[in-house]
Amino acid sequence: MVWTRKHLLGLEELSKIEILEILNKAATYKDASKNSVKKFPVLQGRVVVNLFFESSTRTSNSFALAAKRLSADTMSFSSSGSSLSKGETLIDTALNIQAMNVDAFVIRHSAPGAPHLLARHVDVPVINAGDGCHEHPTQGLLDMFTIREVFGKFEGLTVAILGDIRHSRVARSNAWGLKKLGARVILAGPPTLVPQAIGAALGVEVSHDVEEVIAQADVLNCLRIQFERKAASFFPSTREYAAIFGLNGERMKRAKPKAIIMHPGPINRGIELTPELADGGRSVILAQVGNGLAVRMAVLDLCMNVKAPTARKLTGRQGHPR
Repeated sequence: MVWTRKHLLGLEELSKIEILEILNKAATYKDASKNSVKKFPVLQGRVVVNLFFESSTRTSNSFALAAKRLSADTMSFSSSGSSLSKGETLIDTALNIQAMNVDAFVIRHSAPGAPHLLARHVDVPVINAGDGCHEHPTQGLLDMFTIREVFGKFEGLTVAILGDIRHSRVARSNAWGLKKLGARVILAGPPTLVPQAIGAALGVEVSHDVEEVIAQADVLNCLRIQFERKAASFFPSTREYAAIFGLNGERMKRAKPKAIIMHPGPINRGIELTPELADGGRSVILAQVGNGLAVRMAVLDLCMNVKAPTARKLTGRQGHPR
């Protein structure tokens, strides 16, 4: 298949074939990087703009490094101290930056749908780096990449996503993607943070019995309690949450022998996940971070070199040969 999408806005809209195309492209980049190839000329002369309106460490740095590995120049934008503080809109800000002849926007924003709005107004690719509680497609993709590296498949696997599902864009992207790839997905945690309505909307299972879910899962993906979104108001105390729903050594005795532990970071150690598990032999958390670079390289390459005629007409540039 030849990639035809100019934007990556979410995994809900992607097909199984499109998801696999990204994962396969990422595997190619990761394999090449193992052979000491650190730079690829596929985006030489292009400019990627990181528009981050929320705090980020892993995602912003990963996208910046991914662009540089593809030989692109990068521009980082922070809302603090910008014209946004003077009342300028997101669209006006983006259009003014686009007028500087940039080639793509990577956007993280607190408002669900902000990347979709931006994509309707600019002429260059837009990549969603997280929009509110809606989606975080590249995190979902890197999680899937990591799962495939460990198990070599998705069919027949049970993936449990544990924790603050209500506020999690990561959970939504994972659920959309994993379901399309043939995995069984279970959302688990306290009823206040894992309402049945979310499971119904995503078409996946919901459970409030974490210990039962642990025993069934091949993958345990723990999510951070999002205190900045007032998630702590949905349970009595962090101590009680950790005691009833947190992943710890005692609970892991119920797990399958080859079950792995994932976390998108940052980790609230001792709350959703204990330090010995985060740093233990079952953890693939650092592998996720490393795989994120290859996945974001793949996404930038595919979207910025899209072969669709309409995309070339809009950008005014021919895609670079690969």
